[in-house]
Amino acid sequence: MKLFPAIDLFSGKVVRLSQGDYQASTEYGDNPAAVARSFVEAGAEWIHIVDLNAARGEGPVNRQVISSLAAEFRGAASIQAGGGVRSVEDVRQFHEAGVARAVMGSAAIRQPELVMLCTDVLPIAVGLDHRDGFVAVEGWTEASSVHLSEALERYPTASAFVITDISRDGMLSGPDIDGLSSAASATSIPVIASGGVSSLDDLRVLSKISGLAGVIAGKAIYEGRFSVAEAVEVLR
Repeated sequence: MKLFPAIDLFSGKVVRLSQGDYQASTEYGDNPAAVARSFVEAGAEWIHIVDLNAARGEGPVNRQVISSLAAEFRGAASIQAGGGVRSVEDVRQFHEAGVARAVMGSAAIRQPELVMLCTDVLPIAVGLDHRDGFVAVEGWTEASSVHLSEALERYPTASAFVITDISRDGMLSGPDIDGLSSAASATSIPVIASGGVSSLDDLRVLSKISGLAGVIAGKAIYEGRFSVAEAVEVLR
């Protein structure tokens, strides 16, 4: 199982939100490259990057930063990037920037067929960010009528599902073990867990879930709950 240490970018700075609330953000620095470098040097094989500005419709504000990171770490670590990925052209730009996998959320929910078109350009992870089982869109600011269980059946060409329980994200309250277990057992597509990870014990429990391919961790790393090296070793 792989660790995906997270870098959320807002206007070029590294931040973490609480429950997807842009008004409840904590800044962890203005040098994303240094943060990413520390992750790679500690053994991370993937880095999960989100352009928060793009996610809420402000355009690809952090696209150049993502491109620079992909170029710097090519051959050392793979970049999984999302936020505002709404078209084949967005995916093509990520591909040209050296991103290994794009995460598509809102657009995938509104246009499931778009995922199939985009997978011809780059592997696509479908981001299923949910509150109480219903998928949220537009940077988590709007609810949809699509239930998580329904969404898992819609994307046969997806390379992964990134499942985030928004109520737990950035809260260090522990992951949704039962929900993730249920989701992983409902699909043959690899599931990446996101939201709530607070300790190495959380990672140990997640590592035992069949069908779970990876874990995204952010705030727990930034707050010193565990190191990237420790997490990589536990998940290995």
